[in-house]
Amino acid sequence: MRGMVDTTVPGLVFVLIFTIQHSITVSALAALGLSLVLAIARLVRKETLKHAFSGVFGVAFGAFFAMLSGNAKNFYLPGMLYTLGLAVAYLISALLRYPLIGVLLGPILRENLSWRTRNPGRFRAYTKSTWAWGIILLAKSAILFPLYWWGSAMQLGWVKIALGIPPFLLAVYLTWIFLAKAPPPIDVIAEMEAAEAAEAAETTEAAEQAEREATGEASVR
Repeated sequence: MRGMVDTTVPGLVFVLIFTIQHSITVSALAALGLSLVLAIARLVRKETLKHAFSGVFGVAFGAFFAMLSGNAKNFYLPGMLYTLGLAVAYLISALLRYPLIGVLLGPILRENLSWRTRNPGRFRAYTKSTWAWGIILLAKSAILFPLYWWGSAMQLGWVKIALGIPPFLLAVYLTWIFLAKAPPPIDVIAEMEAAEAAEAAETTEAAEQAEREATGEASVR
């Protein structure tokens, strides 16, 4: 969610200033400056460099592309291409029966990929969630790219701002609904730890048994 804010707010600043001044350079530099301020604020809060600068690179690339081309709409093109690529990745992963939501959440929920073979209910939930993300992002792209080709920079900017956080929240909500109705995850990490502990206990017991037998033989002698 913070990553969405870090990219949406600079985009809002860009379209606001461009609407008023019609200056690509001023708008791009203002958006980039705000993005840097947000990154510094993250560093002050001792967040990781990845989280701090994840939004900066996208804004910087868009700002540079817009100033280089002299086309304000190109400020939004990198983000649009990223959204389209992500939509395609979600849809392809669902078709290949490796839904991306499951691949991403599996390690976090300590189930890894066990849902593919041992938990069909969660497999279906992850597949539905991945389809939802892919379709929502594809629909977003279907709205934005015609505006990029035939609309004005201001139209594209305001619509992109409007389509920033709401589709994300819708996808998160649908994912929550699907997973809430699914069986709980299988904690394969706990299973592995239990198996390792049992194996270690068996090894220890075998060693102790061998030591006792050796001691008994020595006593007989």
